[in-house]
Amino acid sequence: MTMSTTTFHPTDPLTWKQADLDVHVATRDGEFAGFVEFDGTAHVVRDARGADLGTFADLDDAQRALEFSHEPHSKRRNLGFPAVFRRRPRRARA
Repeated sequence: MTMSTTTFHPTDPLTWKQADLDVHVATRDGEFAGFVEFDGTAHVVRDARGADLGTFADLDDAQRALEFSHEPHSKRRNLGFPAVFRRRPRRARA
């Protein structure tokens, strides 16, 4: 068995298709990239490996979340802790 090592250029856009009334599927360069499913109350986003990326009130926000998850880390805006908390802890000297 071989594993796919397909990589995508980060600027290649996602292509969206409505697979069912409540499911939208994303592909990038013909490869499955993830999907958004409406569960009756919110839009649930999953990536190509099935990892939950969150729930969103509207479809546009859900689709943006999947697109954002495909951006390289250097291009992402950091929405988490301030920089002082993101640093790796230093090792104590002996």
